[in-house]
This record gives sequence, structure tokens and C-alpha cells, in this order.
Amino acid sequence: MTAETDWGGAPSVLRMILGRQLEELRTRAGITFEEAGEAIGVSHSTIRRMESAKVARLRLPDVEKLLRTYGVTDQQEIDTFLKSAREANKHGWWHTYRDVLPDWFAAYLSLEQAALQIRAYEPQIVPGLLQTESYARALLSAGNPHGSAEATERRVQLRLRRQELLSRPTPPRVWVVLDETVLRWPVGGPEVMREQIDHLMEVNRLPQVTVQIMPFANGPHPAMRTGAFHVFRFRARELPDIVYLNGMVGAVYLDKGEDVVVYREALDRLGAQAAPARRTESVLRGIRKDL
Repeated sequence: MTAETDWGGAPSVLRMILGRQLEELRTRAGITFEEAGEAIGVSHSTIRRMESAKVARLRLPDVEKLLRTYGVTDQQEIDTFLKSAREANKHGWWHTYRDVLPDWFAAYLSLEQAALQIRAYEPQIVPGLLQTESYARALLSAGNPHGSAEATERRVQLRLRRQELLSRPTPPRVWVVLDETVLRWPVGGPEVMREQIDHLMEVNRLPQVTVQIMPFANGPHPAMRTGAFHVFRFRARELPDIVYLNGMVGAVYLDKGEDVVVYREALDRLGAQAAPARRTESVLRGIRKDL
């Protein structure tokens, strides 16, 4: 057992890893949820929440007692696990934007920051990681019509801060399939869209980024009945691939294998049906001429 694993610096992702490690230790020890709860004076549902990372913080005395209950006796292993638990209790950098950040999207940011690979299909807008400042401002202003100018600027700065992960020493692999609608939809007007298309051509030249366009002419495709979705993959062996589906007032996160494989296969088919990555720049240039 070790908590020394690659978690990407995202506290809630580290809580997921630690929770799965606690589950593995409990199962290996043959201890039930009820017995584990009795050991630290909590209900069985609290143990379930700890293992599924649905607690805001991990109480260190409880974690240590659980480790000993599960048969972990090596003090160095316990100290290492507790050190990771302390890290998991810290706030991510995005906590400073909590005034404009919904709780359900904070979970997305943790996944994004920790991901080894991010694959996405977008039928309407350019993904946040690839947006220009002007495009983001126009989009966020339209999406939050009752928000103040100050709040909009805070959201824009949060979006730009997220993009710093693309220039990290070990950035995630980003592969995005955009419906042609994304590039025809006049967000902010022609000038903003031309700048955005130029930016897409620029980021598509990065070795870790692949952008593909799904032309109208290609007709029906595997994701035509869905909205946008993202699939995250992680280095940590404890974490499965996770699918993110967003809505106006919340989000859904899927991690069951049978659910994830549906979206993963849809992305594979989308990638095969969309314009090849080597043609992305010429497609973008063609659309840009129409603006």
C-alpha cells in the first residue's frame, strides 16, 4: 500500500485515489462497511462516502485508525498515507475563484488538472482550454446575462488560468473533435471568430494537441444525439476513465466501465469520420475565408 502516486496536484482527485486505496485495504482485510464505521465511531455510509471521495475533508485521526484496523502496521506507510491525506485536504488554485465557480464545476477542474489525456466532442462551442480571451468573454457574457461585468471578467481569467496546463513540462494529451457548427456560430462577431480560428490553428501545431473538424457534409455521426462530452484518462492506476457531461445547472460524472466504453467508442468513431488531423488547418482556413 502506498499513497505516493501521480495525481496531478488536484486535491479532489487525490481524495479519489486515497478513497480507492482505503477500499482496497478494507476489502483485503475482510472488513465490512459497518465494522469499519464502528472502528472510528461513524456510520457505514460515512465509510462509503470516504471511499467514493464524497467527503470534503479526510479526518487524519480517522484515517490512521482505519489503516491500523485494516492491518497496516508499518509506521512509514501510515505516515506517507497521512501526508497525502493532508495534501488532499488542501484547496486547489481555483478555490480563489469560488465566488464565480459552481461547486459541480470545481470537480471538473480537478479532473482536468490531473488528466493524462483529455478527449472531447464539442457540437456548439470551442472547449475552454482552446478559447481565446475575446471568444471566452463573448461566450461568458452571453451565458450569464444577469452577471456583473466584474464577475464575467473573473470567469474569463479563470478560463485563461486553466489553459496554463497546456504549457506545463508534462501537459496532458488533448484530442478534440469539433462539429463544423462550432466554427460557423458567430460568437462575438467575425473578428472574434477569425482570431479564434487562428488560435485553433496555432494550438493544433502543439505536439500534445489534436483538433479535428466534423464537416456538415459528412452527415450523421455517432454523437449526433448527444451534447458535448469529455473523457478523462489518468496516470494513477486507482482511477478509471471518467466521462463528464455538463448541463446548465449541474454535471454528471460517469466512471462505470460499461458507461465509459460507450463514449470512448463514440470518440473513436468520430475521430475516424471527421476530417483527418493533417487537414485541420486547411479546413479552418477555408471556414475563416467565409467570415
